[in-house]
Amino acid sequence: MAVQAVPTKGNLMNSKRSLALARNGYELLDRKRNILIREMMTLIEHANAIQEKIDSAYEKAYIALQTANITNGFCEDISNAVPIEDGLNLDFRSVMGVEIPILTIDENDDINHLHYGARTTNSAVDKAFILFNEVKMLTVELAEIENSVYRLADSIKKTQKRANALKNIMIPRFDETVKFITDALDEKDREEFSRLKVIKRKKMKDS
Repeated sequence: MAVQAVPTKGNLMNSKRSLALARNGYELLDRKRNILIREMMTLIEHANAIQEKIDSAYEKAYIALQTANITNGFCEDISNAVPIEDGLNLDFRSVMGVEIPILTIDENDDINHLHYGARTTNSAVDKAFILFNEVKMLTVELAEIENSVYRLADSIKKTQKRANALKNIMIPRFDETVKFITDALDEKDREEFSRLKVIKRKKMKDS
């Protein structure tokens, strides 16, 4: 139902301006939504590829750990010598106003530096360590992507909601208001034209 605004030329201009802004806003939101969806789909494809790599890396790492346990005895004491990872860094990049996380790990020589005694271990322990380090790096990458996908999906949902509000509520409302005022002004012009014709005819008769 149209908003029953006072049918004046000023209100007509304001309503047309509001309608143009609403249409422009909808186009921008629709463009933003499409860009975010493309970004999210690309990340989902990447996440699926990373997940396959992680599954494979975990499988190889646990096999290597089993071999290390068999040939060295249980490696719990050896694993305690490896320091806890504390070099994780968080940064952000913006995609259409959405803050997307960037996770990085400080570069170090963990792969080249042994935290355990070489004399009491063998190559099976080294292999397990290298493979689990690979799992760590892939897990960081996957965490970044999954969090990004979550943030993008949430923003897409909000953007779609705003776009729907403009498309289904605000734009039709302004459209109806413009039509209502235009029709009212046209009717007023017709009445004024008819009134002037009557006055003119009356003057002609009187003369």
